[in-house]
Amino acid sequence: MPLKAITDSFKRHNPEVTFNLEAAGSLECARKITDLNRQCDLFFSADYQVINHLLVTKHADFVIPFSGNRMVIAYSPKSKLSSSINSLNWTSILLNPKVTYGRSDPNADPCGYRTVLVLQLAEKYYGKKGFADSLLAKDNQFIRPKEVDLLALLETGAIDYLFIYESVVKQHGLKYISLPDSVNLGNFSLASHYDAVQVKVRGTSPTDSISIVGEPIVYAFTIPKNAPNAWLALRFAEYFLADTGGMRVITQMGQQSLIPFSCSSCGSVPADFKEFIR
Repeated sequence: MPLKAITDSFKRHNPEVTFNLEAAGSLECARKITDLNRQCDLFFSADYQVINHLLVTKHADFVIPFSGNRMVIAYSPKSKLSSSINSLNWTSILLNPKVTYGRSDPNADPCGYRTVLVLQLAEKYYGKKGFADSLLAKDNQFIRPKEVDLLALLETGAIDYLFIYESVVKQHGLKYISLPDSVNLGNFSLASHYDAVQVKVRGTSPTDSISIVGEPIVYAFTIPKNAPNAWLALRFAEYFLADTGGMRVITQMGQQSLIPFSCSSCGSVPADFKEFIR
């Protein structure tokens, strides 16, 4: 939703530009470039590490972090036990055999592997040994390629709860349970706490794996080396990062701006972005 709003806004000022937006899990999108040699002008990821792990340095030279987020549990008025669930008892309610929940695929989507990390952090926070594995073994028929694929299942009552980003529930007007900062991957001051958990996901091939360590949620983008319209991609990226352009939409839609960004590990950032670096 934010990217659609931002591209529509850019197009009003630049009517000659055509956007072709293609949404999928960030890992899946990266593999379209690495495995299928697909071209794109800009690559946006819900996790900056997808760009670092899969695209830099062969397919991209830099990564631009631009916003943060938090993990939450969404539900609907139809959800079983929704009148009693809260941030203290959700672990027990989701384990209830009569309750179903959904999550996205950890091998395709950052929200999927962040859900696994959240469950591991919750096990430590609530002192419930074995909780993460027990919940991960449950309701696997409701795993989908990306988190927004689960919204229809929630709205129809096929699932009762789902793990998703706070910004998405705000954009769709959903009810949700906030999770403690020690669990939600949204507090940058708790980075050393989050990195006590990790999960393995598929890497650049079915036989390769990547270890994802818990850390605060950071969205990012890059302009791939094979971008057919690199100059125009730079112009849109500048608009995207401006307070009066894309970042205004990002913050209005529920995400935390990280602009100006720190470029200590961002690679060869183009000089065009120097005004957005702190």
